[in-house]
Order: sequence, then C-alpha cells, then structure tokens
Amino acid sequence: MVSRLLNASERRAISGLAGLYASRMLGLFMVLPVLALHGGDLVGATPFLVGVALGIYGLTQAVLQIPFGLLSDRLGRKPVIAAGLLLFFLGSAVAAQADSIVDIIIGRGLQGCGAVAAAIMALLADQTREQVRTAAMATIGLSIGVAFAVAMVLGPLLAAQYGLSGVFWFTAALALVGMLVLWKLVPPAPRRLRHRDVGMDRSQLKGLLGRGDLIRLDISIFALHLLLMMIFVSVPVRLAALGVPAEQHGWVYLGIMGLAFVAMVPLVIIAEKHHRMKSMMVLAVAGLTLSLLGMGLMNTGWWGLAALLMLFFTGFNLLEATLPSMISKLAPAGAKGTAMGVYSTSQFLGAFLGGVLGGALSQQWGQDAVFFGATLVGALWLTVLYGMPTPRHLSSEVVALGERTHDDALETLMERFAEVAGVEDVLVVPEERLAYLKVDRQQLDSEALARVAGAQGR
Repeated sequence: MVSRLLNASERRAISGLAGLYASRMLGLFMVLPVLALHGGDLVGATPFLVGVALGIYGLTQAVLQIPFGLLSDRLGRKPVIAAGLLLFFLGSAVAAQADSIVDIIIGRGLQGCGAVAAAIMALLADQTREQVRTAAMATIGLSIGVAFAVAMVLGPLLAAQYGLSGVFWFTAALALVGMLVLWKLVPPAPRRLRHRDVGMDRSQLKGLLGRGDLIRLDISIFALHLLLMMIFVSVPVRLAALGVPAEQHGWVYLGIMGLAFVAMVPLVIIAEKHHRMKSMMVLAVAGLTLSLLGMGLMNTGWWGLAALLMLFFTGFNLLEATLPSMISKLAPAGAKGTAMGVYSTSQFLGAFLGGVLGGALSQQWGQDAVFFGATLVGALWLTVLYGMPTPRHLSSEVVALGERTHDDALETLMERFAEVAGVEDVLVVPEERLAYLKVDRQQLDSEALARVAGAQGR
C-alpha cells in the first residue's frame, strides 16, 4: 500500500510554498481596507482612480498568470517564481514612494505582474506525490484564507502607525522574505513535469469553455471578487463616517472575520458531507445580496453595519471554500488544472472590474450607489445560478502507470478502468505515465481499481 503520509521533503515544500503564497497574498490584501481612506490624500486622487488602484493588480494578474505558468515549464519553477517576486518587490517599492494616485496605480499594476500563483502550484505538484497532492493543495487554500483575515487587521494597524507608504514597504519586505524562503526552505526542484491537476493544457480550453456548469462557476468567482473590491471602495469610508477611528478598523474587521468564520464552518460541513453544494451556494449568494442591499439602505449605527458585514463575509468565506471544490468535482478527468486556470483568470478579472466599477459609481453618485450597484450584481448572479444542475459528488484520483505500459495497451487499459464500479471518467496520459480518474467514492470498488492499477505494471 502506498503511504499517504507526508515525507520530510514534502513537509518542507508544502510549508515553504504555503508561506510564500500566503505572504504574497497578504501583501496584496493589506491595501484593501486602507486605500479608500488614505488614498484620497494623494495628488490627483478621485474615487474612480482609487477604485482603479484597488483593482488594477487583478488585470495584470489575469493577463500574466497563465504565461508565467507556461514559462515555468520551460525555464524552471524557481527562476520564474523569483522573477515574479522581484516584480512584486518593485511594484511595492514604487507604491511606497508614491505621492500621486497614478504612481499607486503603477505600483499595484507591477505587483500584479508578479503572477506566480500557477508556477507555485506547479512547483508544489513537482514536490509532492499524487497520493498527498490534494492535501497539499488544501494547505495552500487554507493559507490564503488566513492571509486574508490577517491582512484585514494588519493593514489598518500599519497604515495608522506608518501611513500608506508603510503598508507598501512592509509588502516589499514580504517579497524579500519570500525570495529567501524560496531558495533556503523549499527543496531543490526535481525534473519538471506537466501536471494536469494543476497545470494548463491549451488543447482542453475549447471543450471546457463549452461546459455551462463550469462557466457558471467561473462567473461566480468573477462576481464574488468583483463584489469584494466594490465594497472596499466604500466600507472603510462608511466606518470612518460612523465615528470609528481609522486605527480601530483592523479590530472591527478581526471581530467580523472571526464571527463569519465560525458561522461558515457548519455550512461547509452541510455542503460537503450532506452533498448540498448547490443549495448552500445559492444561500450564500442570497445572503451576500441582502447584506449589500442593507448596507445601501442603512445609514444608522456601526453595529448594524458590522452585522451586515458579518453576513457578507459569511457568504464570502463559504463560497471561497466551496467553489474550488465544485470546480474539482465538475472538471473532466485530467482537466482540473485547465479548469482552475480559467477559474483563477475569472477571479482576477472580477477583482479588477470591481475596483473600477466601485470607483466609478462612488464618484458619480456617492457611496450608497456602490452598494446598490453591488446589489444588482448579486441579483444578476442569482439569475445565472437559476437552473444550474446539482453537481455530482465526484472525486479526482490519479493512478501511476507502470513503466512497461505500452501505447498499444492504453485503449484496453482505459476500458478496464472504466469498467470498475464507481469510475465515471478516465483519461490515460502515456507521456506522464498517469491515469486521471473521476470517481464516485460511495460506489467505488477500491479493490477492483487496485487490481487494474497493479496489473498494468507487471
């Protein structure tokens, strides 16, 4: 039996890359709760340009993340990741020295140019066995969630003490620490391979873009991050207007995030354990939309705003946790990496357009218009989800093929895998010596699968 316990090298790789990914996202997220408050003091600042500054990193990320991932296949993971971290450092330094909103936009755009997410995930796949890769990816996802929560607290504290430039200098320092972690903590990379569970395969794009269920999920992550950027154009200003000192905003966010996390956990359990993904997703979007409508209509005390924000972030956290899981379940065998590439691009485009749209509405009609515009987006999102079929609860399985498996036996091998009870989809990739399966674990005949996997290696 193949061990699913992490070995020492895998533990080093996962801890190092999770810390690297989280520190980079921490630097990007810390600006969200402070730029709307402090950006107004910059030369040439308008609400629209502040919104552009918030979201511009998403545009450069969306454009460059797939090319960076493909480049890492050719040049190596670590050099490409190091180059991305250097761009992130340069963008942070430019923004830290900015005295105009245009300089902030340039700096944030440069930060996004360090689009190394795909390369980091590919390096993680290089460093881990198929049997533990799902757990490794989940660790990365958890680190992003922690980074977001920490950023909501740390950003306002740093800005109150050192100003907006202090936030960006801290971000620059994180990039330098990331380079040190990359070279000292992450083990040397083995021979580079293309991993279809994390990497992009352009030949699969056309087929995936014709899948209505996957497109709905891409629209969902687009809308989710669009709404996130929109509210951060207005929420910090609303908190200040309600008399909450800027230096206290971090503690407000900490309380809200903590309560939202506690409220989200049982909903995730219901979604995963009881196979209620779709109903929990619709519930989360409805909660988001109602909270945004409430923020637009309500101009009373900050306790009311805090309650509405808790409702918003409960839905946000639930969707952040379940949407990638749904992509994994719905993507065809061997196409999860490509599906996640499209999904991530949609996420970054949503962040960019959310900042632009929020800034435009704020400048033209004021802060309340941002919330009403976001409410409309939420309502349209619900219509997109209408009629979405309930996703089947399938899991991904990767089986290593023996070195003696010949090309002329591949078709027979695929048929043998497909005949195993519980196997719903099969893709055999001879150059990778792997078979990618989609399985229903409740129906799966594990012994029959093990016999097929073992027989082909003899």
